[in-house]
Amino acid sequence: MCASSDQSLFANLRAQAEVLDGEDRLRHLRDEFLIPTKADVKRTALKPQQGLQPKRTATRINQHLQTWATQGVQGHFKTLDDSPLPTWLDADAQAAKLMSPVVGADESEVAVMQTLTANLHLLMSAFYRPDPKGRHKIILEAKAFPSDHFAVLSQIRHHGLNPETSLVTIESPYSEDALITTYDIQSVISKHASDTALIVLPGIQYYTGQLLDIPTITAFAHKHNIFIIWDLAHAVGNVPLHLHDWDVDAAAWCTYKYLNGGPGCIGGLFINSRNSLVTTVITDEEPERGYGKRLSGWWGNHKATRFQMETKFHPAKGAAGFQLSNPSILDITSLSASLEVFELAGGVLALREKSKKLTAFLEQCLSLLSEDAKELFRIITPSDPEQRGAQLSLLLADDFLDTVMKEFEKSDIVVDERKPNVIRVAPAPLYNSFKDCAVFVEAFEAALLVASKSA
Repeated sequence: MCASSDQSLFANLRAQAEVLDGEDRLRHLRDEFLIPTKADVKRTALKPQQGLQPKRTATRINQHLQTWATQGVQGHFKTLDDSPLPTWLDADAQAAKLMSPVVGADESEVAVMQTLTANLHLLMSAFYRPDPKGRHKIILEAKAFPSDHFAVLSQIRHHGLNPETSLVTIESPYSEDALITTYDIQSVISKHASDTALIVLPGIQYYTGQLLDIPTITAFAHKHNIFIIWDLAHAVGNVPLHLHDWDVDAAAWCTYKYLNGGPGCIGGLFINSRNSLVTTVITDEEPERGYGKRLSGWWGNHKATRFQMETKFHPAKGAAGFQLSNPSILDITSLSASLEVFELAGGVLALREKSKKLTAFLEQCLSLLSEDAKELFRIITPSDPEQRGAQLSLLLADDFLDTVMKEFEKSDIVVDERKPNVIRVAPAPLYNSFKDCAVFVEAFEAALLVASKSA
């Protein structure tokens, strides 16, 4: 393709993008966010690893700081007349209320607490109960995010077991791109069902962007009486979730990607109501008989008796009873500000409708690149929109990644890299536009051609 035809293609793509942006009923949401700048030039950010900052985050945090400044410790129990923020005592419950529609759960099944890996450990400490002579294995996807491997391996060793005999990993015997089918997963479950105690899987695979069939896999695990925990780090705020209706056992997630809570922000977890029952009261002779085992802490204690300073733990009902320490109000305030924007958007279903169009347009733009450019990469994310979220993972030719990322920096393009040779491009429907996709693709072709000359 010659330079003039290149320019004609990209001009046409920008024109298409302008039309699509004009038809976008959610385009006003972009104004809710602070788009990073470089030398006063707007940057094109298509990165799934870190969401952008909502403008209202600073407002809400300043309101929290004003409460702290004027109320001191009484901020636990008193609010300011001109502030919408809850008391610190109720901040986690308010955040759970905002989070529950995002994950499709009853409010009581959600807790906003800790961080992702900590929550995975807390869930496994409660629900991984291995029997060395019976069910002791954990099934994990082979290319799960490293921290999931770390958590699972340490849990196995913590119970005095050997990962060589107690860890089973899932990988497809057919796919070269680390994609795993529902059949692949079911086959491994069936093979190891008699001695498996737990399954840990991602809702969306971080490397490929593949969306797993959560309800089908969950039902299959239950058919074999196996507890399953879902890591929803790349799914929450990205695709619609119906954790309660799907009868999911438990799940955990972070909040700094599609939920825009801020770097290292507080995490969340879901525990199905049938797994968090409390059938006794603290005055019973043996109240611990009325609830499941878990690691216990101050903030998981029943709110009505928390400040009576009793030394006997009795959990709050639901997921809240799995909390440990009182949560960071700064974190919860930041997260809740972003969740307000989700409400403003009309929820995840409305965002998903736009997301499908954005990612399809990105895919279309990539398909129209020059033949020279298309020989240098391929998309490893499933082409079926129902098997992916916002993300497309692009596998580059060997040794191209560093050069391509340097060229992106020159062009003010922000995407995510995963060594050795993948870039993850994720147009977020809250703040990305169709124009962003067209701008990215033009810069991507130029970067690929520079990399090919220096290879």
